[in-house]
Amino acid sequence: MSQEHLLHQAIQRHIKTVGTPDIVIANAGVSTGTLSGEREDLVTFKRVMDINLYGVMHTFLPFMQAFKKRKSGQLVGIASVAGIRGLPGSGAYSTSKAALMNYLESLRIEMLPFNIQVTTIAPGYIKTPMTHSNPYAMPFILEVDKAVSLFMKAIDRKEKFIIIPWQMNIVGKLMRLLPAFVWDFLAKRGPKKLRAMI
Repeated sequence: MSQEHLLHQAIQRHIKTVGTPDIVIANAGVSTGTLSGEREDLVTFKRVMDINLYGVMHTFLPFMQAFKKRKSGQLVGIASVAGIRGLPGSGAYSTSKAALMNYLESLRIEMLPFNIQVTTIAPGYIKTPMTHSNPYAMPFILEVDKAVSLFMKAIDRKEKFIIIPWQMNIVGKLMRLLPAFVWDFLAKRGPKKLRAMI
């Protein structure tokens, strides 16, 4: 029996027992350093994609029919500013979050006829066990409580897409605007996550 099947069963039990929620938040995420040219890292790439992308999809799917029937609801996906551009040494994580952001955008448009809101939150650094082992400076890092407060405000406003905090929003917009040769020059000098199998 797959974990997807178990998740689906648990959600169906929840809906029958408690009812359909107004908001579903999918915050699936793991991160580790990877190198795209290393064969052994393929397993890690697949695992990161399975959790960071498909984990969100599997979380949302069981609620969608109930939301569509009710013609209301909000799906919230937690992406990352790392999904805006490819980061060397973090190919798996950057790829998974870029794919997630595009999935959420597609989903947002698909859900418009059903009055279902889809919110994408792309945070920068947050003080969690995931960032604890990063061997480099993390600008604008947020305490968990502050990050949660900002998330709640974005969800309440039914934001379509938001980068948190505001300083990282500026960084994210600049990242998008930089031509490839400038990004390559800057990113190749950047620090890299430690490689590990997950």
